Amino acid sequence: MATEIERKFLVEGDAWREDIESEAQMVQGYLTGNQAVTLRVRVKGDAAFLTVKGQPTGISRSEFEYPIPVTDAEAMLKELAVSPPIEKTRYRVRCGAHLWEVDVFAGANAGLVMAEVELDSEDEAFERPDWAGREVTGDRRYYNASLAQHPFSTW
Repeated sequence: MATEIERKFLVEGDAWREDIESEAQMVQGYLTGNQAVTLRVRVKGDAAFLTVKGQPTGISRSEFEYPIPVTDAEAMLKELAVSPPIEKTRYRVRCGAHLWEVDVFAGANAGLVMAEVELDSEDEAFERPDWAGREVTGDRRYYNASLAQHPFSTW
């Protein structure tokens, strides 16, 4: 079984921009409102993925991701998404031994900038950059599935 182990932080300032290694435009939507299982479709550049995620246990949860045709993903976003899609730019930023993902949200979530680091174990040590502010790991408001239904601009 595939497992996702990640920690999430709000981003403070723009210092992270100095270490950008890559960036990608993303649009993603959710195909179910069920909180026990998250079913996401994502278009990232010229690729698309269908992702199934389980309930979090601590900072871990099961995750299964499969490539799908972009045309199928676009049709799912248009016809099957239970809420408006999330738009964001994802930047990959190196800090120490880890490659962080910094998401700059657009649309109804504009103004929100979050960073996450994926780990190999829940107790893995990592270098926390100065721009990684308040930790929001486990705060459901910051899950992308929640942001699709309750955008940051409405808080």
